[in-house]
Amino acid sequence: MVIASMIAQNFGATLAKQMFAAVGAFGTTGLRVFLAAAILMALRTPWRRPLSGRILPWVLLYGCMLGLMNLLIYQAFARLPIGIAIGIEVLGPLSIVLAGSRRLLDLVWFAAAVAGLMLLLPLRVGTGLDPVGLAFAAGAATCWALYIVFGKRVATQLGVDAVAWGMVIAACINAPLAVTFAGRALLDTWVLLTGLGLALLTSVLPCTLEMEAMRRLPSHVFGILLSAAPAIAALAGFLVLGEKLTGMQWLAIVSIVAASCGSAICAARLRPA
Repeated sequence: MVIASMIAQNFGATLAKQMFAAVGAFGTTGLRVFLAAAILMALRTPWRRPLSGRILPWVLLYGCMLGLMNLLIYQAFARLPIGIAIGIEVLGPLSIVLAGSRRLLDLVWFAAAVAGLMLLLPLRVGTGLDPVGLAFAAGAATCWALYIVFGKRVATQLGVDAVAWGMVIAACINAPLAVTFAGRALLDTWVLLTGLGLALLTSVLPCTLEMEAMRRLPSHVFGILLSAAPAIAALAGFLVLGEKLTGMQWLAIVSIVAASCGSAICAARLRPA
C-alpha cells in the first residue's frame, strides 16, 4: 500500500508541475485538495459517524499537517526539481525512523536510507538551488513527520474516514489561496479535468492507502518505507519528463530500496503470531 501510494503521488507530481503554467502552485494545490475532499466526502459519508470530543483535536491536527504539507511541497516543486524537493521532504519520515528505533538493525536500515539520500541530493551545487525552495521543502518535511504521528493516532479509530475529514480541513487551508492567486483560471475545462485527475492520483488514492497502511505498520517502519519516495520520483521524472539518471543516482536508488525492503522484512519477522 505504501509503495503504491508513492507511485501515484510521484507520477502525479510530474503532471501537477505541468499545471503550474496555467494556475500556479497555489492554484494547483488548492484545486486538487478541494476536489479530493469533495470526492472523499461523497464516497465515505463520514458525517454519519460523528467525531467524539476526544478524537476531534487529533483530526484537526492531522488535517492541518496534511494541508500544510501539500501547500509547502508544491511551492518547493515550483522552485526546485521534483527529485530534490522530495529528497529533502522525505527527511521528515526518516526522523520518525530514528525516533522509533529500538534495535541496532533499525539504525542500519536508517543509515542505508540516509546514505542513499546523500548520494541522490546534489549537495555540491548548493548555490544553484533556490533557498526559498529549500525552505519550503524543509517545512514540508516537518509537516510530513507530524502527519505520520497524528495520522497514526486517528487511523486506529477512524480508518479511511479520517482521510475524508483531514482533506476537508486541508481544503479550508488551500482553497482560499487558490481562488486568490488563480481566480477564474480554475474554471477552465482543461484545468478542472486535470485537477480531477490529480485529486484522484495524488490525494484520494495515496491518502486512502497510507491510512490503511498506518493501521498495519509501526510508525518507524512506515517512515522508512517512505524513504523510497526519492527513487520513485527519479523514475517518474525519467519516464514522464525525460530526466536521465546518473550512475551515482542509481547507487542512491539501490541504497534506499535496500533500506526499505530490509525494514519491511524485519518488521514482518518481528510480528507476533
